[in-house]
Amino acid sequence: MSTTTTISKSNVGVYTNPAHDLWIAESKPTLEDVKKGEGLKDGEVTIAIKSTGICGSDVHFWHAGRIGPMIVKDTHILGHESAGVILAVHPSVHTLKPGDRVAIEPNIICGQCEPCLTGRYNGCEKVEFLSTPPFHGLLRRYVNHPAVWCHKIGNMSYENGSMLEPLSVALAGMERSGVKLGDPVLICGAGPIGLVTLLCCNAAGAEPMVITDIDEGRLKFAKELVPRARLYKVERGVTPEQAAEDIIKLGGGVKPSVALECTGVESSIASAIWSVKFGGKVFVIGVGKSEMSMPFMRLSTQEIDLQFQYRYSNTWPRAIRLVESGVIDLKRLVTHRFDIEDAVKAFGTAADPKTGAIKVQIQSEVDI
Repeated sequence: MSTTTTISKSNVGVYTNPAHDLWIAESKPTLEDVKKGEGLKDGEVTIAIKSTGICGSDVHFWHAGRIGPMIVKDTHILGHESAGVILAVHPSVHTLKPGDRVAIEPNIICGQCEPCLTGRYNGCEKVEFLSTPPFHGLLRRYVNHPAVWCHKIGNMSYENGSMLEPLSVALAGMERSGVKLGDPVLICGAGPIGLVTLLCCNAAGAEPMVITDIDEGRLKFAKELVPRARLYKVERGVTPEQAAEDIIKLGGGVKPSVALECTGVESSIASAIWSVKFGGKVFVIGVGKSEMSMPFMRLSTQEIDLQFQYRYSNTWPRAIRLVESGVIDLKRLVTHRFDIEDAVKAFGTAADPKTGAIKVQIQSEVDI
């Protein structure tokens, strides 16, 4: 097997468990296997992970131990927003070679079910999505992964390469929600996904763009990122109907044609439903409670389409083009950086609103 053999650091991973512990420990593949290029299955490559973003779902699996039906039942490695460099390839792989810089699409699909065969592989009935229990994630120094899900990024920074994953979430939402030039839009939530969605709406020429959040600091960050964004701070005790009135007023009296809901919070979804125009769309990207109530008759009498998103498909090539060309600039979203040895501190920073963190990156300076 073709391999790079100058590495010396052992493989470690960032783990959690049902008791909500968080720690760093030895992981697989072992350093010896990586050096020898052994243990690769047909179609696989070994990647030295250089940069991984902490997603809100990682924090949620650590703190809550579950997201809906996806439950942490054993020791579990987190992380799914990663980029790195190829160390070794199985003889069956001809598209990649050691030294290639790649962003990792963190899924393995069956390729045989209806969603896979119709191109919507995010709905694969047997998907192995890395970092979603029981499948270990990418927060390791070295990972084996199918070459088909490793996308070349050329000279793009590893940090930007890891940010292609949240950009893919936003791109999937943009495509299915149908946002187009001149559309008035509402973006609910100024976390990483909401902010990347704001960048996409800005690039698409949406106007006006109103973005909401409960955190003044995140709204200020959104304004610095996209100066023409209009900010709405969600206050406690304000009803969804009242919030909608304020949002419409902030948009110059123009009701949003599309609301991109990036929080998954029940009250925020309700505010979006009360905000959009007759025949408009509320497109929910965020994840939330297993069950919630919503203003059904508002949806019905206003013919509002309520749509949902589950991950993404076929987005990486588009995301790479947008970042390489400078159409989308992700650099400013990364506010904190830690070495993998300091991953516990990194997670604490990502989980604490007082730190002002937007996107926290964990980096591994392997000697290659």
